[in-house]
Amino acid sequence: MGSTRYDLDARYDRARKAGYGTKSAGEIFTQNAKRMAHESMNPHGISFRESRDSEVHPNSVPIILGLDVTGSMGHIPHELIRDGLPKLMGGIIQGGVPDAALLFLGIGDHECDGYPLQVGQFESGDAELDMWLTRTYIESGGGGNAGESYLLAWYFAAFHTRTDAFEKRKQKGLLFTVGDEPCLKTLPASAIREIMGKGQQTYTHLELLEEVKKKYEVYHISVLHSDQALRADRGWRELLGQNCISIEDHREIPNVIKGIICDRFKNPTFGTTGTEGLDQFKML
Repeated sequence: MGSTRYDLDARYDRARKAGYGTKSAGEIFTQNAKRMAHESMNPHGISFRESRDSEVHPNSVPIILGLDVTGSMGHIPHELIRDGLPKLMGGIIQGGVPDAALLFLGIGDHECDGYPLQVGQFESGDAELDMWLTRTYIESGGGGNAGESYLLAWYFAAFHTRTDAFEKRKQKGLLFTVGDEPCLKTLPASAIREIMGKGQQTYTHLELLEEVKKKYEVYHISVLHSDQALRADRGWRELLGQNCISIEDHREIPNVIKGIICDRFKNPTFGTTGTEGLDQFKML
């Protein structure tokens, strides 16, 4: 995967023809009408998603974007397909990172939802990225429990991804989750088996965070659009420190991610503390 280029002109032309700027989320995200995840994004039985170098992208940069698709955050994928995704990819490329490979995850609640994890592929091309994003089922679930399953993104990245960046160059990828709830504290072995098809060990969120940090720099974008989100944000700051970026306007998500990625490759020591390039996105 990731062997095609992101072409902004082609993307804008295709988006116009597809009506991304005018159609509703229900018209674009067709899995919503089916009320089920797309079979290609069902993680059950997946061994690995791989980000590999290619002739087109000889220095692949793996980036995972875990989107909360529960009720209060389900509008974010719609915003991304309308204009956020080309802003993100175009900004990364123009910022000097031409070999980005982006993997979408749909994140729900493993205690309440039917599809708490959906998994795309690492891709670099405009058509492929649009395809995976629009295949996402916006379940709009979640529940009145202690949070959402952002730790599923950490689990999948830690144990079910392989990248040339890490294996060949000892270079960590970047993992972003986006949401407005706390992170659930436990991922039981029973939930892992149900979601992935196998799993014998129960993990805490802290254990999974330490595992994923071996291969990825981990960030959370905290969207402060409610009092509940403000309370959740405090917990994220205790967990990730400066790698929790707090924003009031969800339209800033592409700019936040673009800024972190581009700064990472401008500064050869980036990633040692997780604080570089984040000053403009500190707690509001």
